[in-house]
Amino acid sequence: MTGSETVRAVEIFVILLGAASLVAVATRRLTALPYSVALVILGTAVAALQLPLRVQIDPQLLLAVLLPALVFEGAYRTDIRSLWQNLPVILFLAVPGVLITAGLTAIVLHQAVGLDLGLAFLAGTMLAATDPAAILAVFKSLGASRRLSTVVEAESLFNDGTGIVIFVIALGAIGHEVTPGQAVISLVLSIVVSTLIGAIVGFLASWLLSPISDHLIELTMSVVAAYGSYLLTVELGQSGLIATVVCGLVLGSEGGRRGLSRESKDAIDTVWEFIGFLATTLVFLLVGLSIGISQLLAASGAILAALVALLVSRGVLVYGVLGGGEHLLRRFGRASPMPRGWLHLVAWSGLRGAVSIALALSLPDDLPNRDLLQGIVFGCVLLTLLLQGTTAQVLVRRLGLGAHDEFAGVA
Repeated sequence: MTGSETVRAVEIFVILLGAASLVAVATRRLTALPYSVALVILGTAVAALQLPLRVQIDPQLLLAVLLPALVFEGAYRTDIRSLWQNLPVILFLAVPGVLITAGLTAIVLHQAVGLDLGLAFLAGTMLAATDPAAILAVFKSLGASRRLSTVVEAESLFNDGTGIVIFVIALGAIGHEVTPGQAVISLVLSIVVSTLIGAIVGFLASWLLSPISDHLIELTMSVVAAYGSYLLTVELGQSGLIATVVCGLVLGSEGGRRGLSRESKDAIDTVWEFIGFLATTLVFLLVGLSIGISQLLAASGAILAALVALLVSRGVLVYGVLGGGEHLLRRFGRASPMPRGWLHLVAWSGLRGAVSIALALSLPDDLPNRDLLQGIVFGCVLLTLLLQGTTAQVLVRRLGLGAHDEFAGVA
């Protein structure tokens, strides 16, 4: 990159942040529109108007720079006790739930628009990971239950990683024969190895941090742990996002923070909150900028079919399997009762976002029907954000799940 290109990149970065700041002020003062949704609309408008602002969106920018920051920040501040209490629900949604969503979406696309089943499943894997940032922003502003927020956010943290693993397996299977047994082994192996790497890096970082009393060094090591766990795991051919999530959970747990001074804890919390906000801002702006109107129009029929599949599969997972099987989990003491209203919000929190966009952008240029697959993903991301993201606040209020909505007996 030349000096002039570097200056141009900095100029674009500042322009995007300035525009995002104005959007943040406007949404908080003038509308009830979630900040992340407003950013996507802004980015889409800029792309549609073809203004003299050229942003080349590299999928690696999303996958290797912004997404690790997002998932680490989310994992670091996750309540580990609430996570453990709801772990069966979270893992079900994040692993079998991803497979069920991808499979049902593939079947619907194959039947509705005649898309090759392998390519249809590939589209399903790109859309399987959820991104509930808009919903969580509503939860935070209205003071919704910590347990409910933990379920929704932790599901997203884990299914980002599993979704990418399944996508890689599905993409590798295009034009090659991969048996279901091989696919399952690859998935399980990737999850286990990535989890172990993230845990090892997290515990190692915690051990190194314990004798240090300089908050700047401690903060620097947290950044090294977040990105180091991601890069190391990717280098080994496994899921970097899963490793980063686990690393964040370990560092953010009581044990990981035990040796930190109050000043260090405050510094790490504040800086990572800012990093998370900055990453969220850039991710959703870039999501909007990557959505081409012409692609949406060309894939409109397939987009609607995929959207119906996503909504139906989410309903089946949450109401049919999760809601119906919850009493079995309670029998083994692995879950507290979940109110029916919570199930409605979990079902409605299945928005799609940055991971889906990054995977769509990373598709090989010679892949058959590449433009159609990208159009399907872009359209579903945009519609879920507009449909579910803008109505989340109304739903939370209608269900009476604002402040002081903790379910009796639920921590």
